[in-house]
Amino acid sequence: MTPSARLLAAIELLEEIDSAGRKPADAVANNFFRERRFIGSGDRRAVSDRVWGVLRARRRLGWWLARAGAFPSARLLVGASLLLEGWTMEGVLQGFSGGQFAPAPPGAEERAVLRPLEGRTLDHPSMGEAVRLEVPDWILPHLQARFGETLAPEMAAMGEPAPLDLRVNILKSDVETARTALLAEGIEATATPYSPWGLRVAHRRAVTSGAAFQTGAVDIQDEGSQLVAHLVGAAPGMRVADWCAGAGGKTLAIAALMENRGHVVACDVSEVRLEGAVKRLRRAGVHNVERHLTVDGDKWIKRRAQSFDRVLVDAPCTGTGTWRRNPDGRLRLNETDLTELLPKQARILDTAERLVRPGGRLVYATCSLLEDENERQVEGFLARHPDYRVVPVSEVWALTAAVPCADPYLVLTPLLHGTDGFFGAVLERKQAVLFRK
Repeated sequence: MTPSARLLAAIELLEEIDSAGRKPADAVANNFFRERRFIGSGDRRAVSDRVWGVLRARRRLGWWLARAGAFPSARLLVGASLLLEGWTMEGVLQGFSGGQFAPAPPGAEERAVLRPLEGRTLDHPSMGEAVRLEVPDWILPHLQARFGETLAPEMAAMGEPAPLDLRVNILKSDVETARTALLAEGIEATATPYSPWGLRVAHRRAVTSGAAFQTGAVDIQDEGSQLVAHLVGAAPGMRVADWCAGAGGKTLAIAALMENRGHVVACDVSEVRLEGAVKRLRRAGVHNVERHLTVDGDKWIKRRAQSFDRVLVDAPCTGTGTWRRNPDGRLRLNETDLTELLPKQARILDTAERLVRPGGRLVYATCSLLEDENERQVEGFLARHPDYRVVPVSEVWALTAAVPCADPYLVLTPLLHGTDGFFGAVLERKQAVLFRK
């Protein structure tokens, strides 16, 4: 593709993302490229980089366009992104050259909006803090409460593209063997700083078609997610429930730590997500996992009450910790989402805890940065369930690397740890007290 054709594809993809409403941008992009198989891998990467660059800077780009009284169309967003990263107006006009495989030339009104941006930078002193930090206005106080004076660098780190993290499947390989296999595919990976099973690829690469992935030696999983799986403390012979298993990423990690011995139940409310886990489990060589579809009035919980050693609740959340991977999530998220999620998270915890045996542990995790979804949820749970106590992370940490955060909870951020934003709490059900006469 020519540079102009890449710009046209970026504009078209942005238009589809805008028209898709609340559908995640990565899902829209997958469909977009699937329908255009003529676009090669290098061109796909260039188009995606342009689009994701616009999404990461969407509030600031919109600020500049609003300053000129313009609607933030995909054409203007792409044009503004070029100018504000150093292109000249002459270069933009060359890119928007018209023709079959190029964006139409800017009209007079578009030129009047874009030309003043030449020589400018993306940031401006007059921008409000939420705009400058690329977050919704309503969420700013929540983030300030979490980060205080470090908010700006934390959000800057959240605005950087995430690396590609892989988890080595210890049922089939080891870190050095997997790293060598990836290198044979032209993919250079280094060990992650905390997870002993993690490999990090600096830039996004297509690993799913290679032998290392296809044979189940590695799977895609952020290092923070690997550390959450470690918090579970699963060991061979245990009974473990992954209550919000989704497509099974943490289920796979837990099963590997159990060496395929014991029993894991992957639970979810979505049959589609659970079915999606089947292929992953087979590829990974995991055979101690049972899948269970949870439904209202499910008697399965009653029949298995207090029978599990470990229960993981990776709760549905705002996903604020994944913004570096999903910058469009900031654009879709609204205050109502948080308001609706908080009681849902509490209900899920209250349901899942029924499975935990005395002396067993309930691990609560989110990929959220917000205290309301994290510490406050744990505090509320403990108030409702005084038969549980918090186990500090330092007590369950069994890795060579030092504990990455202060007790009692696991709190990870891109700035401090190079991972997605994660929260994890280990809650132990107290042993029953026997009274004697």
